[in-house]
Amino acid sequence: MTDTDAALDVSLDAVTTSADGEVHRLEGATVADGIDAVAPLHEVHHTNGNFPGIGDYAFLSDCEANCLIAPSGAVEWMCVPRPDSPSVFTALLDRAGGSFRVAPFGVAVPAARRYLPGTLVLETTWQTPTGWLVVRDALIMAEWHNTDERSKTHRRSPTDYDAAHVLLRTIKCVYGNVDLQMTCEPVFDYARKGAKWTYPRKDYSEVVATAKGQPTLRLTSSLRIGLEGRTALARTKMQRDEVHYVSLAFSDLPGPADTAEAEDWMWRTGEYWRQWLSQGTFPDHPWRAYLQSSALALKGLSYAPTGALLAAATTSLPETPGGERNWDYRYTWIRDSTFALWGLYTLGFDREANDFFYFIHDVCRDNPNDLQIMYGVGGERHLEEGTLDHLTGYDDARPVRIGNGAYNQQQHDVWGALLDSIYLHTRSREQMPEELWPIVIAQVEQAAAHWRAPDRGIWEVWGEPRHFTASKIMCWVALDRGVRLATLHDSPEIAAKWQKIADEIHADILANGVDDRGALVQRYGDTALDASLLLAPLVRFLPPDDPRIRATVLAIADELTHDGLVLRYRVEETDDGLAGEEGTFTICSFWLVSALVEIGEEERAHSLCERLLSHASTLGLYAEELDPVSGRHLGNFPQAFTHLALINAVTHVIRAEERRRSHGFAPANRQA
Repeated sequence: MTDTDAALDVSLDAVTTSADGEVHRLEGATVADGIDAVAPLHEVHHTNGNFPGIGDYAFLSDCEANCLIAPSGAVEWMCVPRPDSPSVFTALLDRAGGSFRVAPFGVAVPAARRYLPGTLVLETTWQTPTGWLVVRDALIMAEWHNTDERSKTHRRSPTDYDAAHVLLRTIKCVYGNVDLQMTCEPVFDYARKGAKWTYPRKDYSEVVATAKGQPTLRLTSSLRIGLEGRTALARTKMQRDEVHYVSLAFSDLPGPADTAEAEDWMWRTGEYWRQWLSQGTFPDHPWRAYLQSSALALKGLSYAPTGALLAAATTSLPETPGGERNWDYRYTWIRDSTFALWGLYTLGFDREANDFFYFIHDVCRDNPNDLQIMYGVGGERHLEEGTLDHLTGYDDARPVRIGNGAYNQQQHDVWGALLDSIYLHTRSREQMPEELWPIVIAQVEQAAAHWRAPDRGIWEVWGEPRHFTASKIMCWVALDRGVRLATLHDSPEIAAKWQKIADEIHADILANGVDDRGALVQRYGDTALDASLLLAPLVRFLPPDDPRIRATVLAIADELTHDGLVLRYRVEETDDGLAGEEGTFTICSFWLVSALVEIGEEERAHSLCERLLSHASTLGLYAEELDPVSGRHLGNFPQAFTHLALINAVTHVIRAEERRRSHGFAPANRQA
């Protein structure tokens, strides 16, 4: 174990389109009728057939924009130029919302899909009655291109590679012959403005899509592109070993000039991802692939210009099938900071951890006494929430929301998350940067001033504010980490002052937040359980061998689960202001794995972790929730918080295995 590893262990060794350009829907253009009633939690909800499963999508990123590709080969979700910009392909939320498909004509289901090992380059293999086809998709990473002037978006130090703002698709016939078809139908501004296509050249190799006030899309290809209404199409019969490409550029940067350059760009992008992943440190363990997939997902969810980390790539994918629990997660949460830093530092990705920390520093520096729970990826503070009522929603789940009204909620866990992040960052360097000290003082004082007040809790409930135990614990974390940072800063008087308040909060929680059986409860004066209390041993509120910790973890494991997977809370016990049931929250199940390891229930932890890993999508990704019966993914996708918790849980289990082996006999010629 390195000094940095040991230092991190001190805090969280286990954490965690019409002339006007408007689109008018035709009769019958909406999705088919779905199931009206919300299915009870114990029942399997089936889609109406028009939408792929959430977990069936592939995720691509260039760390500035991202997209989701359905098994059919259609790009069904893409927002440019930023991940929180209005979408240009929106079929994910309405089948008439526009998409971009490259696939054999008349074939809808591929033979196989995978990421090229160690990359976010998607490879889809197609079989037709006459041949086989391989399509590779990537958002291109190229050499740094702002050579004559500085970037207008980058605040973090540029690397040698940057986003080329090109979605590239290469196609190769590997056997026989295949009828290929390409259709590109962008509908700008969340499917409200149709595209006007033009030919900028004398040939068929390039077309340009525009709409008033929207980014320009430039489609280039080795195929001959034709125009039919608002759709660009191309078709050809490919022979064995024939190669074509299609690229969609969404900035002033050009696409590839020819097929050879397209193949070279694709190869270089794969090299970029492999080189990046090679910087990490992964155990020689059967679960290594899950850690690597999670690392790639987190890198893809990062926004390189500022260092921000998206909670997810999507908005309004439902937590409850057909229900109203639909939110916009294309922003960055302060709460994620501790888990992100722990996971990235643990896997050896210090640069990404530093960039995210500097983003957090930026948003705190200007308003140290008014810290929000979330921000835009550029540090924006106002994320006004609205609905897109012209969209049907994924599988008829409405409303479709953009923005997030929780940005101005009172949630008292935010100060603890920030202070723990600063502590992790500081201990990884064994020094306290002086510029952080005013931020530390401001956040500790905010926690000290507000810890007695009710809030809306970690789950951002819409009901009345309550005295949530987990919020009080995170206020204690703020004071406790403040004490440690003050000690590092050589400020003993301040440390002593804050320690007194930390002790007061600690005593108050144990007096009011524990039930008769000795388990921590969701809120003062009630006996309801809450999965957020699994964080208590992970943030070191109490030692893992404390009977109250053991009682809490086992109570949640036995009583707050559905078929063994963890619920956030029981909706009948918690006034969250919403109707309907919700699925099990995957992050909470991974938290339970970590907590079980903490209290010594290692076999149970291993079994649960193994089950959770079996629910990963075929491409190794996770949404926010899992249906405990069908294993169907629910909620926004891919979900950063879930992948962060996976890293934490898998690391916990592997460390426990290593400890057991170190205490036993392992012959030199045989694996223990």
